[in-house]
Amino acid sequence: MTDLMAGAAQQMHFLAARQRVVAQNIANSETPGFKAQDVTAPDFSDLVGAGGSSTRVAAPRVAATAAMVALGARTGVGGGVVADPDTFETKADGNNVTLEDQLLKMGQIQADFAAVTNIYRKQQALLQTALGKHGG
Repeated sequence: MTDLMAGAAQQMHFLAARQRVVAQNIANSETPGFKAQDVTAPDFSDLVGAGGSSTRVAAPRVAATAAMVALGARTGVGGGVVADPDTFETKADGNNVTLEDQLLKMGQIQADFAAVTNIYRKQQALLQTALGKHGG
């Protein structure tokens, strides 16, 4: 599998996971105490160093210390799902899901998925052309 195809597949998995989490946020928008979540973006640094290049990109890693947690810092929930960093208001019942924000995220996920799908299709068409199997 080419690096472009691997990157597209990784991005599609990320977008599917993010769509599930945003859908859960929307479903729980009226649940008292529910906190909005999001999914951390995949690390594409391995693709940058592909092709024999020694160049590596390191994503910064920040771990919350006990003092940071005591001051209110939120830690990840695991599995790439983290507290949504884009929440700006909390209702009286403790719920911080804003439907408008979640719907905007859902639209962005749809647009990103369409773009990645288009890249995948173009790559497939190029491979078929290179193999002499393109019917266009």
